[in-house]
Amino acid sequence: MQKLWLIVVSFFWLGVTVVSSQTYSILIKGGYLIDPKNNLNEMMDVAIQDGKIAKVAKNIEAASAKLVIDAKGLYVTPGLIDIHGHVFHGADPEGQLQNGFVSLPSDAFTFRSGITTIVDAGSSGAKLFPLFKKNIIDKSSTRVLAFLNISVEGMRGDEMSVYQQNTSFMDPEMAANYAKHYKDIIVGIKVAHYHSPSFIAVDRAVEAGRLANIPVMVDFGGAKPRLSLKSLFLEHLRPGDIFTHAFGELVDTKETIVDLKTKRLEPYVWEARKRGIIFDVGHGGGSFAFTQALPAAKAGFYPETISTDLHTGSMNSAMKDLLNVMSKFLAMNMPLTEVIKASTWMPAKVIKHEELGHLSVGAIADIAILNLRKGEFGFYDVARVKLTGKELLECEVTVKDGKVMYDLNARSMTNLPR
Repeated sequence: MQKLWLIVVSFFWLGVTVVSSQTYSILIKGGYLIDPKNNLNEMMDVAIQDGKIAKVAKNIEAASAKLVIDAKGLYVTPGLIDIHGHVFHGADPEGQLQNGFVSLPSDAFTFRSGITTIVDAGSSGAKLFPLFKKNIIDKSSTRVLAFLNISVEGMRGDEMSVYQQNTSFMDPEMAANYAKHYKDIIVGIKVAHYHSPSFIAVDRAVEAGRLANIPVMVDFGGAKPRLSLKSLFLEHLRPGDIFTHAFGELVDTKETIVDLKTKRLEPYVWEARKRGIIFDVGHGGGSFAFTQALPAAKAGFYPETISTDLHTGSMNSAMKDLLNVMSKFLAMNMPLTEVIKASTWMPAKVIKHEELGHLSVGAIADIAILNLRKGEFGFYDVARVKLTGKELLECEVTVKDGKVMYDLNARSMTNLPR
């Protein structure tokens, strides 16, 4: 009887020892880590505990974790940050991007692409921002941040609607006050779709940004006569402000950064970069052309931030998702480490949320595990022009706040008993 008791006690303490030795909730093991902030670009294991990065090291014992995700042959990166999307999805038939059907529910399109944070790019103005917060931001598993539209009416109606063209709706002080009140969510001011040949909308957005000490994202052009990009970059925007749709094609109402006759970058574009103007992709359904992106890439001019301009008009067209846009830049010879930086650490810095976009010990455990497929892949732009590439990024696992939110090949699941 005494021997039986000793055996039971031994098994009990053995179980306690095993449980107590499991220091981490999740261990991502054997992957190739790319963490631009910390200049890490090598094989490393990553351990997670209590929703934070607990340890990053060459070899962390598998027995120390409750769940081990095998990332051998895969890339481990910070969770991707998309700073230009539209997720104020709603039922207003006139809403369009603001509380309408053109915006998309974030959780349906983020995690499967490795995105843990998406920034809504001005869908909402001050008038409906509380509704946006209540219905979408507070209820999304994805971290949703926002650029507040300078127009109190936001992106309601079509581009030529009174809501987007009436400058009386553009109140810098009101926008700044909302930004200050929701300072943990509103990361900047957005101006877009203003089609008069005037800088008034840009200037009012910049004034709001100045009052709230946050950047401005500008979707620029659409006027006859065309407004000057040189003047925008060098006279109206501030260092840290963002020019989105940087590689949009030439139309009769918009200037471009590449001169199509010489196929060279306009000289003032380099000057703007030196000034600190941020060039963002914002692919969208009509704002990315290889006739702009390829000459820029050949000149060594790549975007600081890669983003989607996610909405119903882009998701099933040339854009598809953030990983597809990132893969396009790989096809244009942008180094993988720079592509990851432009989708993680750089956007975190641009929106002044430097708690995101890296895998430092103690940081929020937002992680993307990516497969870099090799083969022949076709990419096209908004003009339906094709470019062939040899690499395609695909999301295997997405972890947000230390929880597995997406798992393509059941890497975090228990094997079926045999």
